[in-house]
This record gives sequence, C-alpha cells and structure tokens, in this order.
Amino acid sequence: MKLKQFWLSTALFCTSTLISSYALAEEHHAETPSFTSTEVSKNLWMLQGKGGNVALMTGQQGILMIDDDYKEMSPALVEQVKHFGGLDKLTYIINTHWHGDHTGGNFALGSHAQIIAHDNVRTRLLSSQEIKLFKMVSKPYPEKALPDVTFTKAMTLHINDEEIKIVHFSNGHTDGDSIVFFKKANVVHMGDHHFSGFFPFVDIDHGGNVLNMAKNIKEVLAIISDTTQIIPGHGPLSNKADLQDFHDMLVGTSAEVQKMKDEGLKLEQIKSKGLSKQWDSWTDGFISSETWIDIVYNSLLAK
Repeated sequence: MKLKQFWLSTALFCTSTLISSYALAEEHHAETPSFTSTEVSKNLWMLQGKGGNVALMTGQQGILMIDDDYKEMSPALVEQVKHFGGLDKLTYIINTHWHGDHTGGNFALGSHAQIIAHDNVRTRLLSSQEIKLFKMVSKPYPEKALPDVTFTKAMTLHINDEEIKIVHFSNGHTDGDSIVFFKKANVVHMGDHHFSGFFPFVDIDHGGNVLNMAKNIKEVLAIISDTTQIIPGHGPLSNKADLQDFHDMLVGTSAEVQKMKDEGLKLEQIKSKGLSKQWDSWTDGFISSETWIDIVYNSLLAK
C-alpha cells in the first residue's frame, strides 16, 4: 500500500536517584488482558492497556493507529482491532517516539500497515538502546517492526475525510517526538509530551529535556482551542486546561530547582529539601518527587 499524499513542511515547533526496580513503573500500568476504549469523537477512540495510550481512527479508507503499546500486549490489541474491522483494515501506524511501551506492537502489526515516525525513531530502533532509570535494554528491531516512512519536520496524511498533521517537536521527551493533530475532529495525540496529572519521565539520555518539553507544550497551547480534546501519552483523556496545568508544573518545578541550584545547593541537598507542597499531587504516578528533581536538575545542566 502506498501513502497517497504527504509532504514535508517546516516544524510548528531521561541520574542519580533511581526507582528501586522497574516493577514500580509497572504498578502504574498494571498488565491487563485487554484494552479499555474511550470514544473521543466520531470514528476516533483512545485505547488504554499497559503502556502508552493508543489512538485509533476508523473509516472507509482503513484504520489509522497512533502508538501500539508493549510487545506483550499485542494479542490483546489485535483482539481490540477486530471490533473496528480487523488487521486487514489497518493502514497506518504512527509511532510518536521510540520507547517500547509505544512501539512494541510494531512486531505484530508492522507487516499489516505502514509505520510512520520521525527519522530519529527509526535510527533509535535500528540499534540497542538502554533506559537506565528503568534498567531496560531495547534490542534492535527487525525490519518488519521499523518505521518505513520517516520525516524530518512534519508531514500530513489525508485519510477518512480527515487531515492529520504529524509534527516533530524536538528534544522534549526524546529526540524523536511527534505530536499528532486531527484538524476536523479537533483532537491532539501528545505522545509522551503529556503525562496527565503526574510527573513525566523525560529521557535525557536520548535527547529529552524538561525545559524543551515546556517550550514545546507552550507552542501546542498556542495552537489548540479550549474545546480541543487531548490524548496524553499516559493518563486520562484530557483538555487544554489539563495541558496548561502540566506546562505550569514543568515551569514551576524547574524554577524551584534552578533557584536552589543558584543558591549553591548540590543535587542531594536539593532532593533533601524537596519541592514545595503544591506539587505533591504530581507524584501520583511512577516518578517520585526525588526522581523528578533529578530529571529537572540534569535538564538544567544540559541546557
């Protein structure tokens, strides 16, 4: 199958504290035998399983999927897709970035659809990658699981009477993040540029940076409307106010860590002192306050 229409355009434009084991991260996304489905708009759904949130759009021209969860969730994902016409209808898969909780389904689904991603996603998946925080190593993906359509700045898909813009926002969560805009539906899939209601993982070792993430989100906030529905990389279906809260947290916590750093405090001293209490609720995920301070501090050093 071939892309009917796309073009490149200008862009809109992860350590000293570790979680004791990857099992802590798994507690947030407890393994499930199936996916839950939330209707976002006509012919557009958000699927939630174990990893990153999946978006699914259906129509006469086939199924478009954004991200595809962990590899072990593929049987459940295939069953879910059956409710929307089955794998024979799967036309495109968009990977918002390279992490396995968003690309693991490529192994099972890649031979059924074209996989679209930023250039750096294919580059990362072609070689072994390590996420030290979670003690995870990703081996090179086989050809069938690699993106076969890549872009540098942005591209547009026209499918199912919808205009879908896939835009690279550089060095936010990783060095290969894309945010996907559904123009007519007024829906945005943020990938891991949005963890709704809790501290995010920012992959500094692979080009991510908290300050850049905040900058990128500010750009998105200027584009979307109050009625835009937002599919976050992790967490519940959200809106512009939720994304604004997330942006304010990124900026506010970064400012606090910068202030303590400017006062001469070292990283361990900053972690001991901690953030102000207004951010306590943001620990309701798999990133603790101490780990978040570590991520922010290293982002400041990199900047």
